Amino acid sequence: MTSRVTLVTGAAGFAGSHLLDLLTDSGADSNHPWGPPSGGPIRLKPDPTRLVGWYRPGGTPPAHGSAVTWDAVDLLDRPSVVDAIARLRPAMVYHCAGAAHVGRAWEQTEATLAINVRGTHHLLEGLSQAGAGTRILIPGSALVYQPASEALTEDHPLIPASPYGVSKLAQELLAVHTPTSGVEIAIARAFNHFGPRQDPTFSTSGFARQIASIEAGLQPPEISVGNLDARRDLTDVRDTVRAYRTIAERGEPGRAYNICSGHAVAIRDVLDLLIARARVPIRVHVDPVRFRPNDVPLLLGDPRRLRDELGWRPAIPLEQTLDDVLQYWRQKVQ
Repeated sequence: MTSRVTLVTGAAGFAGSHLLDLLTDSGADSNHPWGPPSGGPIRLKPDPTRLVGWYRPGGTPPAHGSAVTWDAVDLLDRPSVVDAIARLRPAMVYHCAGAAHVGRAWEQTEATLAINVRGTHHLLEGLSQAGAGTRILIPGSALVYQPASEALTEDHPLIPASPYGVSKLAQELLAVHTPTSGVEIAIARAFNHFGPRQDPTFSTSGFARQIASIEAGLQPPEISVGNLDARRDLTDVRDTVRAYRTIAERGEPGRAYNICSGHAVAIRDVLDLLIARARVPIRVHVDPVRFRPNDVPLLLGDPRRLRDELGWRPAIPLEQTLDDVLQYWRQKVQ
């Protein structure tokens, strides 16, 4: 009997690596360095299927022991994608691969559209040709919505204000409306998620790395920052990937679900909380170069659909995430 396969694209990335922790059960182990903290999500049973992680050719996959089979696949190489899918015939796909940086998308629009849209098209084409009866999760973004001054529901107008948002909306529409044989589409629209392992070009991770570097004597006691007035709906990445799994397994096909807390936090307050945890005095320098084009002042989600229909709620408090991010960077800089 052939074992069922679960495929995670972008498995070496930020959200993808945390999803692997969850699917291999290490993410629920309190001894795992960056799994859910004490009092976090309920322990889940290990996924009984074979787990395959795709990563970018030339990259290095993280260590997950024998629990994950790794394969280097370029999503922009259509024949390679189709061939790999034909061999695997996965029952479940978490499509975490893609360009994820909002700011970079303004300067790298073509590349962002290519990986997020054309790469998704190649994956869907391969799944359709394989005819394995696959269910695929498309991790979309809150930036598909028109900016607004209130909490965004899934029915809010889809009018993105950035190249990144355009790429994610195109990806989502492509998945939902492209005729595919035997492929079910699950849609998650994640708001800002953060945690250990995130690239330091993202604000919270960047703040924490600078603090850790200052504590280690590697830079002067001053943090350079961008726009601190923006307010964001923040969710720990470990809660976010729990939502991915919930939506993938039980979400209604083609129906979008916001992943968010329903509460907005000013970036200034996040920075203040991190500085309060620093072991040395630190100054703050606002650098206009770090401001993003068209940075929306508020990005707040309404989580009721995911909560009421599928029972998901965030479990990890902001303070715990900040502790974990700072500890992660303290270990990295040492």
